[in-house]
Amino acid sequence: MSKKRRKINPWLLIFLLISIGGLIYLNVVVVPMMDPPFVPTPTPTRDPQSFIEEADALAAEGKYLQAIEAYQGAINADPQNITNYLKISRLQIYTDQLVQAQVNAQNAILLDNTESDAYALSGWAKGFQKEYLDGEADARRAIELNQNSGLAHAVLAYILALRVEAGMQELDTIDLAIEESRTALALEPNLLEAHWARGYVLEITSNYEEAVTELDAAIAINPHIAQVHMALGRNLINTNELDRSVFEFTKAYSLNPTDPTPNLFISRVYGMLGEWDKGIQYGSLALRDGPQDPQLYSNLGTLYYRKGQYNQALPYLETAVRGGTSEDGQVVEGIPLSYDTGVIELYSRYGLALARINRCSEAVTLANALLQNVADNVDGVFNANEIIKICEENLLNPPTATPAPTPTVVTGPTATPTP
Repeated sequence: MSKKRRKINPWLLIFLLISIGGLIYLNVVVVPMMDPPFVPTPTPTRDPQSFIEEADALAAEGKYLQAIEAYQGAINADPQNITNYLKISRLQIYTDQLVQAQVNAQNAILLDNTESDAYALSGWAKGFQKEYLDGEADARRAIELNQNSGLAHAVLAYILALRVEAGMQELDTIDLAIEESRTALALEPNLLEAHWARGYVLEITSNYEEAVTELDAAIAINPHIAQVHMALGRNLINTNELDRSVFEFTKAYSLNPTDPTPNLFISRVYGMLGEWDKGIQYGSLALRDGPQDPQLYSNLGTLYYRKGQYNQALPYLETAVRGGTSEDGQVVEGIPLSYDTGVIELYSRYGLALARINRCSEAVTLANALLQNVADNVDGVFNANEIIKICEENLLNPPTATPAPTPTVVTGPTATPTP
């Protein structure tokens, strides 16, 4: 009647205990450490300080475009660090990225509206964009926040000088610019912007030798800014140091090879020296980099004109006056006739070139435009009458295929013929 009990297998019992223990370990220790399925694995985040260190090193080497990218990385990693906005804005001003510079300076103001440098940089960016009054207001606010900021005083001096050059000054604007530029230097004699602003103020007041001294000092502090080399080159032209001016323009082009202005100035220097072929070479390079700028067509046409190659000059002078399209189809807006001396010279050359190759119907029409629209300008009236005179002579003695001597374009206070 009794049932015989089966003995428990001790090995089976040990196996079951081990299995249960393993399941408990997996559930408590391993599973919580595992990533959920179908969720991307997180990647390491770069330390914002590493971006700043990289950007600072690039900026010190003058590699501003790469430095700007690195500072942007630092801003993306830590958007609350105001210093990065100030650094990137300054470099963007140095590299003519003015809209972005203004945005970053204003971002800094949003973070701290008591930061003097932020207002100074915002004002400077606006000034370079011809927003003179808004820029001046920002610069004055920067000075209110920090009376001892050399940067703020330098920026105000520069904007006031820009206003003078643009003909938008009041009676005391130039005096204020002079005073502010001196204040900036007195406060921070080793500040690049202080020497730069002082040099610009001296330039527009025709103190070219002193301007050269200040701009040399600015370059000694920082040799990596194309605009400062351009400013030095301009002043060296006025001190008749033409070889050195070409060197400075060449340096500016190497720092900003998309800007046509350095090659434009080099072509003008060679034109001053009568080296027409070199002038035409650099004028062509400038036009390549700025195919929509009518001033570059005027410059190249003027060089051909002064060389006596009127047929070659006419397409460029005509585009500068009437507008047209570049070789790659970009629209070029013509320069309207005005009392501006350079514009009157352009129209005079265009009309004289037309007259010299006996396109007198067009030439006389242009001469009449000069007589009607700039009747109070002695040089414009003189040149208009010269165009008409040449065309009258052409009726009596039609020109041969041999180019005639270079015609006169009169400039200056008196109507004295000049080459």
